[in-house]
Amino acid sequence: MKLLAAILVALALPAAAEVETYTIDPNHTFPAFEIGHFGYSIQRGRFNKTAGKATLDPAAHTGSVEIVIDAASVDTGHVKLGEHLRSPDFFNVERFPTLAFKGSQLTFDGDNVKSVTGELTLLGVARPVTLNAVQFRCAPHPVLKRKVCGGDFVATIKRSDFGMTKYLPALADDVTLRINFEAIKDS
Repeated sequence: MKLLAAILVALALPAAAEVETYTIDPNHTFPAFEIGHFGYSIQRGRFNKTAGKATLDPAAHTGSVEIVIDAASVDTGHVKLGEHLRSPDFFNVERFPTLAFKGSQLTFDGDNVKSVTGELTLLGVARPVTLNAVQFRCAPHPVLKRKVCGGDFVATIKRSDFGMTKYLPALADDVTLRINFEAIKDS
């Protein structure tokens, strides 16, 4: 009788939530930035190579994300500017080949991720950053037949906080960082 009661109690308990693991899709993940250019315009660029992992426990509203960005993949559509951005004046890619965001504090609104707080490492300096969701969605992918999560996240950082000070204050200190991503659920 005790065994039957234990089985019934176990069946009545909610199932343990499954932590889902995802791999960042480098073909659909292109972190980008926007910076004021000497008061004339907003200049934009992106990084063409990324990698990373994410976890999500939808029931517990927890998760984590790690995105590693190849600094040498910076692309503005202008060859000479790209070379300058890879130099020691800016991303110093020979000394610091990657930028990284590692976040483990997710906030939710219902089932949707609203923000991720973690650390951004740039030029070897790690600082806390909160990326706010402009959009976030998880659903079965119609072609891949696997669950995919994707979103657009944004934050404003001060480049001087990371030691990137070339042309301050004429070249803006505030940089808008946009991380759009798609991540495919591991099988």
